[in-house]
Amino acid sequence: MLHTLRLRDFRCYKRLNWEIPSEGALLLGSNAQGKTSLLEAICVALTLHSPRTARLDRLARHGAPGFGISLGADSDTRRLVWQMRQIDMRINNHQKQAYADYLAGAPPVAWLGNRDMALVYGAAEQRRDFMDFLGMQWHPLYRTHLQAYRKALRARNLLLRNPHPRKDVLQSYTSVLAEHGEKLIQLRFRLLDLLRPHVLQHHRAISGHSREEVTLNYLTTTHAPLNLALENCLENDLRVGYTTLGPHRDDIDLRIDGQIAANYASEGQQRTLAVALVLAQASLLQAETGLAPVLLIDDVFGEMDPSRRKAMLSTLPPDSQTFITTTHMDWFGASSPPLPVRRIENASLQ
Repeated sequence: MLHTLRLRDFRCYKRLNWEIPSEGALLLGSNAQGKTSLLEAICVALTLHSPRTARLDRLARHGAPGFGISLGADSDTRRLVWQMRQIDMRINNHQKQAYADYLAGAPPVAWLGNRDMALVYGAAEQRRDFMDFLGMQWHPLYRTHLQAYRKALRARNLLLRNPHPRKDVLQSYTSVLAEHGEKLIQLRFRLLDLLRPHVLQHHRAISGHSREEVTLNYLTTTHAPLNLALENCLENDLRVGYTTLGPHRDDIDLRIDGQIAANYASEGQQRTLAVALVLAQASLLQAETGLAPVLLIDDVFGEMDPSRRKAMLSTLPPDSQTFITTTHMDWFGASSPPLPVRRIENASLQ
């Protein structure tokens, strides 16, 4: 369990020292007071990934040259310091050079925020981000292939925009792109196969054990081997100036009773499926790692109807440490809050 969080120049926090309750906490406060930033700091410390930005420099407080996070748990203390475009990663004050070494043994994290409520009807990029956030915690090679793929993709796209690209250099980056892209696609297929039963289980529970049939399938931009597909589309890529196929353009096909959920499902059905997807992350990672997940739920309960809210609360893993942000307590009604309540005002815990 997490027990201490210390921040320096992170987002709106100049300094913070928080003794975390063992159950987690319900963070109460108006908008723009720092609730989401606390959840984000926990997520970054445990996964080296922010669900709100891909750039670490944006996590530093305005005007600060960097930031620091220290997260203490029962077994270790993780510390991150980012400054001058460099990141210093330590566990129990022992420096870690490789991301994999730092992440080893970290509890899994599931994040559910307002943006995730659009997982079903939003752009394909959101569903890819969902898979990548899960995949990087699930398999150590997932991050390796994803980072190598993204690096090769940036380089290839830069060459494609060059009026006179060197064909040998372009071919070199295309080969690297195909190698890591093929591995990434294979890992995503395996991951979706593992995720599917967890999604179905949570969907049944949240929807009141409805008879709706939910299906999830991975959609690739090509069924040919990626190296051949990239070779065949080279002329078109040169014409448009970017790589037109590959895992960076793949998607997840989500259906309810055979119909595309984004087009035909009601708003309530879409929200239920989105929540089931995120809760499935937690239960899958717990099954795969044997570690209780940390659940970070950012201001979504107030927008759910009472029956789905109650069903979701009942399906949270009982041994997880859960953090929930909210702007008001009205949605509890006469019920007691499920977690210790801490009020946040002007980036300060009251």
